[in-house]
Amino acid sequence: MKKILIVESPAKTKTISKFLGKDFKVLSTMGHIKDLPKKDLGVVVPEKGQIQLTYEPLEKKDRVISEICKEASRADAVYLAPDPDREGELIAWHIGNEVAKVMKNPTAIHRITFNEITKSAIEDAVEHPSTVDLDKVAAQQARRVLDRWVGYQVSPVLWRKLQKGLSAGRVQSVALKLICKREEEIRAFVPEEYWSITGLFITADKATLSASLAMIGKKKAELKTKDEIEKLVPKLRECTYQIASIKDSKRQKKAAPPFMTSTLQQAAYNQLGFSVQRTMSLAQQLYEGVPLEDKGTPVALITYMRTDSLRIAQSALEQARKFITKAFGKEYLPAKSVVYSKEKAQDAHEAIRPIDVTQIPESVQRYLDPDLFKLYQLIWKRFVACQMKPAEYAQRAVTITGGIYTFKATGSTLLFDGFLKAYSAQDAEEEDEKNSKIPADIREQMELDLNTIEPKQHFTQAPPRYTEASLVKELEKERIGRPSTYATILKTIQLRSYTELDKRKRFVPTELGFAVTKLLDANLPKIMDVAFTAHMEEDLDKVAQGNLERDVLLREFYQEFSKDLTKFAGDDVERPTEPTNILCPECKQHKLVIRFGRAGAFIGCPGYPDCTFSSPFKREDDGTITLVEKKEPELLEETCPKCGKPLQKRVGRFGEFTSCSGYPECKYIKQETTKFMCPGCKQTPLVRRSWKGKVFWSCQSYPACKFSISGDIQEIACPQCASPYLLKIEKDDIRKLTCPNRDCGFSKTESIE
Repeated sequence: MKKILIVESPAKTKTISKFLGKDFKVLSTMGHIKDLPKKDLGVVVPEKGQIQLTYEPLEKKDRVISEICKEASRADAVYLAPDPDREGELIAWHIGNEVAKVMKNPTAIHRITFNEITKSAIEDAVEHPSTVDLDKVAAQQARRVLDRWVGYQVSPVLWRKLQKGLSAGRVQSVALKLICKREEEIRAFVPEEYWSITGLFITADKATLSASLAMIGKKKAELKTKDEIEKLVPKLRECTYQIASIKDSKRQKKAAPPFMTSTLQQAAYNQLGFSVQRTMSLAQQLYEGVPLEDKGTPVALITYMRTDSLRIAQSALEQARKFITKAFGKEYLPAKSVVYSKEKAQDAHEAIRPIDVTQIPESVQRYLDPDLFKLYQLIWKRFVACQMKPAEYAQRAVTITGGIYTFKATGSTLLFDGFLKAYSAQDAEEEDEKNSKIPADIREQMELDLNTIEPKQHFTQAPPRYTEASLVKELEKERIGRPSTYATILKTIQLRSYTELDKRKRFVPTELGFAVTKLLDANLPKIMDVAFTAHMEEDLDKVAQGNLERDVLLREFYQEFSKDLTKFAGDDVERPTEPTNILCPECKQHKLVIRFGRAGAFIGCPGYPDCTFSSPFKREDDGTITLVEKKEPELLEETCPKCGKPLQKRVGRFGEFTSCSGYPECKYIKQETTKFMCPGCKQTPLVRRSWKGKVFWSCQSYPACKFSISGDIQEIACPQCASPYLLKIEKDDIRKLTCPNRDCGFSKTESIE
């Protein structure tokens, strides 16, 4: 009896084949096989009846479909096993429809899911098959149609109204709005001065105690100016102080829940410095399996990594409890397993955890790349800690009074480390509590001498810009998008030049990002509304649960969206400009405005064409605008190989380049090429190119050879493996060079002179 099992990723096929043996042939769809058409909308909304969707095979997937169908035509049973999420359900539905056309017995097509790639989990899934969940398919179709409507119908309008090459996205545009809104808050923020006072007190035994001024009379000590401090300090020195009260208590600190997708992304960014995209790529490898002792058999180390559930399987809980008792002792084990839950979670699969908790990180470290090891260690520690007892602290609060003034000090001592034994205070992101060291032998009514007074000036801080981690946290809090889509969202808003990263890797909206947000917010308020986007996610969940019909959701959205879109696309909506307070230096009649052209944002006179003044500009952190002097072309001694005129160095929309000074008669542009031949075709050199301000190197014979290198390079050979070049990253006067050969691992850092 011949059986076929179809998975989503080719990385799983070898492992699963060894689990199932000769009776099964394991094939891969290599991701999605079909999608809505590239060139057409692919969605028809009739006045009555079902909304029609047109699906086409993705590029180069005809062959994949054909090969799977060929095997299926000879099979007695087919098991559809793409990933256990809505995307996977749609893939299962698509490939299931294809194989049903060629199978003798279409009823022998089964849907199976597993949360971990282990022999027992896969065998159990095969023994308990199901069918494709059409409600999940409908939910995924609804999401895809919503995204298609916004992307395909709004983006062309942005091209006309603002700049070619722009895109809108149902979730991406709302994420961009959050970033722009935060930047506006930062620019509008006015710092306010305030002061604190710390007193150092001495007991009769010469022990010291540091405390902060908390109350003046019955009011909180709120000190705003230096004048207030200068008047207050002498009064504080005149008082006699004593301990008014000592309150001792105990407090517990519980472990954080196990990871779900969003919290893993945040912790990996904050603790390991991994981007969201990097985290998901590494987690995918840990889920699909990495070779350990047997190089030919990848071993899966974690459960499925796209989840918003905190549920843990009973078998995993039991294994964790046995491990904790053996590794740390019974005193670290709570009386019963700790159960976590999350409101409105899609509970189809578990939280992210190690498949085998006895597979401690150190036992697999030598088999893993450093980043894979760090992520596995983070997941393992978090899971083990979540099933351990809380840490316990003894806490002491001391109140010191003198006249009308009250000082307070708090201190805590760790009594029992609990889960911190596995997940250290640093790993658990505990902040320094800055507690005072409180002498053990103090008592109430004890008199104290005020030794020193330390006033300190502070200023209120503007809200911080979003990092990848804090933006993910905000998106999750507002229920915008799904954790599995966050990596794509963050990547897109950067690729479209809507945002940039500052020196601390925080998102800063560009002028283009601001303009797109304002234009969409004014004309398509529904799709830019945070609450509406969150409500849409809830409706998609209802579709997946069978509580709402797909077409009811889509028709309700499209009815209002199409009206707003028609109005937005009309001639009444003008190209956006932003006024400034800068008077035009040429005509002296108009205030300059920010416009957008092929080269991006520039500042110009609204009196055009009578006044043609324009200039590049720079936006300062506080939002003020400074004109930037245009850089004139620089003539070079080198001559043009085509016409013989001098070459010149110029600045264009994508940065500096060298071209003929005889332009436009001669259109020669000098290309920077490598001395070594393309590693792909080995026939022509690589050429330095740029796209949207980003540098890359590609083969000179493109499109015949499509080899390319993302980023810049240093044309020196690797001292370890003799690669003809090294990858180069320059930042803050530091240059980092790394070998492109991952098996080599050479890396060095040097100062830029």
